[in-house]
Amino acid sequence: MNKHTPTEIKLHQKSRQMEISFADGKRFELSYEFLRVYSPSAEVRGHGPGQEVLQAGKKDIEITTLEPVGSYAVQPRFSDGHDSGLYSWDYLYELGCDRDQLWQQYLQRLQAAGASREPGAGPPAPVKSGCH
Repeated sequence: MNKHTPTEIKLHQKSRQMEISFADGKRFELSYEFLRVYSPSAEVRGHGPGQEVLQAGKKDIEITTLEPVGSYAVQPRFSDGHDSGLYSWDYLYELGCDRDQLWQQYLQRLQAAGASREPGAGPPAPVKSGCH
């Protein structure tokens, strides 16, 4: 059973933010990009520690639909076709509480990988050395 229950969820398409308010009075604004890169799906998180897949190029991502899943979660469909993450109320609450720290970790991981938030940028091309 979820400890945290939202009282309202709003999608702000222009600013690409999900605004979520909880029964305890907490309110969070989570960017669509943040939600996409921290998707709870196996495609993003992997099947165990150390198997996470860095999500690059998601700066302009949009949520095209948001479907309720029972009374415990929502399932967004993102504009890149990703729709396999189930965001429980507790997970959304956790993301809201830890947003700033998680965002900094994400930016550091992008930098370490030579990747970018910009769509289509991807990691730099490998440098070839030696003869033709």
